[in-house]
Formats: sequence, C-alpha cells, structure tokens
Amino acid sequence: MLKKRIIPCLDIKDGTTVKGINFEGLRNAGDPIELAKKYEQDGADELIFLDITATIEKRKTFAELVRNIAKNSSIPFTVGGGISSVEDVRLLLEAGADKISVNSSAVKNPKLIYDLSKEFGNQCIVVAIDTKFVNQSDRVHIKGGREITQLKTLDWAKEIESLGAGEILLTSMDGDGTKNGFDLRITKLISENVNIPVIASGGAGKTKDFEDVFNETLATGALAASIFHFGEVSIKDLKKELKFKKIAIR
Repeated sequence: MLKKRIIPCLDIKDGTTVKGINFEGLRNAGDPIELAKKYEQDGADELIFLDITATIEKRKTFAELVRNIAKNSSIPFTVGGGISSVEDVRLLLEAGADKISVNSSAVKNPKLIYDLSKEFGNQCIVVAIDTKFVNQSDRVHIKGGREITQLKTLDWAKEIESLGAGEILLTSMDGDGTKNGFDLRITKLISENVNIPVIASGGAGKTKDFEDVFNETLATGALAASIFHFGEVSIKDLKKELKFKKIAIR
C-alpha cells in the first residue's frame, strides 16, 4: 500500500502565491520560494505549483520561477498551468520540475496525455480534474474553473488513466477554500474506480479532515493551501497526529 502524502499547493499569479474560495476572491499568501523552503523544513512530502492564470491568459508557466524553486528546495514538486505540448513539458522538467500537471489542454486534446506519457513516462504526468456538482452530476471544469464541459468526472478519470496518466489531482470546486473538509463523496468515487494514485484537493480546514479523507477514501495524497500558508495547521503536527492515528504516512 502506498504511504499517504501531505502536499501543500502553491497557486501562483504574477509570481506571487495566492488563495481564494471556490476559485474566486484571490488574496496574497506570500512568496512561493520562501514558502517552498518552509514546507521542506516542515516535512511536506511534495509540492504542487500551479500557475492559475497561465491558461486563461494564453501564456506559459514561468520556467525561471520553476528553476528558482528547484534551486531552493529538494523535495519533489509538480508544475502546472498553460502546458499544451511536449516542448512545454521538456522545458519545465529541464528547469527542475519532477512532474507536470495538465488540465484544460488535456480536455481539449486528450491525445496530449498519451503523447506526454509516451515521451516522458507516466510517472511524471499528472492530470488535474476540477470538478463541480452541477444539475445532479459531477462535471469537469476547465480554464481555472471558469468553464463547464460536457465531461462527467468519473468518465474522464477513467479515460485519462487509459491514455497514460500516472496520477490524478482531483479538486472539488464545491469545497475549494471553504475549510469544511475534503469532498469525501467524489474523492471516494474516483479513487475507487481508477488504478492510479489520486490526490484529494479542496476543502481542508483541520487535521481531522486529512484523517477522514485517508480513512474513508483510497486517496494516496491530500493537498491543502491556505491552512498551511496562513499557519492554521502545521505540517509537522499534522503528520505527527496522523501517525498517532495509525495512518501510514510518509
């Protein structure tokens, strides 16, 4: 069984870490490089760095920032935002990223997942799914959550696995930033119906939320942002508590 991972997420806009609620109302959360260094010291297992406006503004993730993060942190990190080609991925991996995350570009061109997996290996290809419960069904959203698609979340999760994705970053838009707990229903549904690791994202507010998502779903990672950025939950204390509760944590 894979040991569970605690993963801080750094949403980047204009070179600064930001955080909002339900993908809106962004506020400054600090310098990404300083946060990355802090999270490494605190015992984070991985980092995820998402340039949240790269797709909307039709520009590429800043490779220079990726290089700086790689220079200042030795823990594995994933980069996403505006990635739409093999060349984009090569640039970011060469800059120091360990994995890359695709979302909107994969929905528009599913073959991209296959191409990336074939070129670089599925171990470094993460497909992010932003999901929201709309009209009695779970629907995939793109462009930073701004655009609904016709894709049903479970169908898309199965498809991306078949295309060669190595991991799913599953964000509940309904839970994002609310601190009401992870969306256990959708996380359970997806993690039980694919054979690749699933990272739960959206809604973490307290230590018990991590305990619940690991006990009640098959998620292998749990991601949070604001509770770590603003010092509401300590990663060291969180991991200590999870180990005390007999959860196999890294």
